[in-house]
Amino acid sequence: MSQTEITVLDKGFVRLVDAMGSDLSVVNAARVSFGKRKETFEEGDKKLIKYLATHEHTSPFRHAYVQFHVKAPIFVFRQWMKHQVGCSWNEISGRYVEFADEEYFVPATFRQQAKVNKQGSEGEIEEGNREAAMKAYLDACRESVAQYKKMLELGVCREQARCVLPLGLYSEVYWTTSLQAVAHFIRLRSESHAQWEIQEYAHAVRSLIEDRFSASLSALLDSDVG
Repeated sequence: MSQTEITVLDKGFVRLVDAMGSDLSVVNAARVSFGKRKETFEEGDKKLIKYLATHEHTSPFRHAYVQFHVKAPIFVFRQWMKHQVGCSWNEISGRYVEFADEEYFVPATFRQQAKVNKQGSEGEIEEGNREAAMKAYLDACRESVAQYKKMLELGVCREQARCVLPLGLYSEVYWTTSLQAVAHFIRLRSESHAQWEIQEYAHAVRSLIEDRFSASLSALLDSDVG
């Protein structure tokens, strides 16, 4: 039985909710141009899929879709939601629900600012600073949540009180995406220069779908299509 959920970071997850299509769907979408259809996927069809990806004939890859339920920190979704083409998003709303006390991401380590890549990070901070950094981080998160709760108790509406919550707060989304779009996400966010936390989500997404779309995903990731 294929895996349908993977735990990511300390409290997050990626869950495969639904999927439409397979490698055969891609093949049949391409072959309809010649009035042909196949009932089984054969070894030779991998060559067709590779040809489609290599030569940027991408429309057949948009006939297969996957839907995920994802729990991730808001700062991860800030990057993830830049992927809009071929995607649909629905997120839990702080206007409707009250966020729990301990629903923020706590990193296992703190990284240094990269010396070459201005937006990236590398290695751990100095050992003597790690305890103080963790204390500062947790104090800030706990205080933000405490003030959020206090504002709610004072009668402030949820849609305003949520403004003080940290970017490390976990949120949840349903993400539905075409096969082409999910491959584009995996390729960009698995890359070594992507933030480590979103790399972990990209690896999880790939693990959940690569059995179902093995030929198509491999072809798309090996090409520059996206």
